[in-house]
Amino acid sequence: MSVEPPVAETESRYHYALMRRAIAAIDARADAPPSLEALAAEMNLSPAHFQRVFSAWAGVSPKRFAQYLTLGHAKVLLAERFSTLETAMETGLSGTGRLHDLFIRWEAMSPGDYAKNGAGLTIRHGWFDGPFGEMLVMGTDRGICGLAFAAETGRAAALEDMAARWPEATHHEDRAAIAPFVEALGRLEGEARLHLIGAPFQIKVWEALMRIPSGHVTTYGEIASAIANPKAVRAVGTAVGRNPVSWLIPCHRALRKSGGLGGYHWGLPVKRALLAWESGRTAVE
Repeated sequence: MSVEPPVAETESRYHYALMRRAIAAIDARADAPPSLEALAAEMNLSPAHFQRVFSAWAGVSPKRFAQYLTLGHAKVLLAERFSTLETAMETGLSGTGRLHDLFIRWEAMSPGDYAKNGAGLTIRHGWFDGPFGEMLVMGTDRGICGLAFAAETGRAAALEDMAARWPEATHHEDRAAIAPFVEALGRLEGEARLHLIGAPFQIKVWEALMRIPSGHVTTYGEIASAIANPKAVRAVGTAVGRNPVSWLIPCHRALRKSGGLGGYHWGLPVKRALLAWESGRTAVE
């Protein structure tokens, strides 16, 4: 006998699907954002209902969110919400905001274990709905070790990319095993348990990324200085791009010194949406 999902979960999936379509519509016409009435009509909702649902998800109106999606918004963030990582690391500050109110407990593999390319590890994975499209979440017994967005790449490419990072591990699809980690994030309860699998330099960079508050940004050069390696800007950029746990380790908050977005492994439209979503929620806090 099948069991219907809880009402809250059903509504959540509906809102995720609706917001993905709305963001795509806004993003496709960034030069001339559609009106509230036009967007609502595309979503088959009344303007009032669409405005209410969208604002609950994004924290701001569709019109304001469209402004946050523009490429120039990155420069505004650097000017107004630049995060000095050295201060954050000295004071022990971590990210704030809806997701990062959680205390993130993480542990890393030893350099020797990392060199084995995952040999002896069992990594399970599953697909989950997320506010930025479908997510691939991977984990070991210790916690989440991978999170990817498939909206731009597609399922097959995302899975191949992530599995290739640990080629000697045993990979299984087992959504039920990963679901408790994801559910804890969705409820904002307990701890987000991470099992970081990377080289020592990469893990230093990823730890620095976790110091950037939600709604704020920093630069690759600032990260390099924060980890006491100011000349390693290019290496920092590579390590940021190899972050296996997107969103939980917020690599989308790293920008070029010029204010350019830089790259994003799962597609620049996703990076822009992430920054816009966090800006909206920071604006109403």
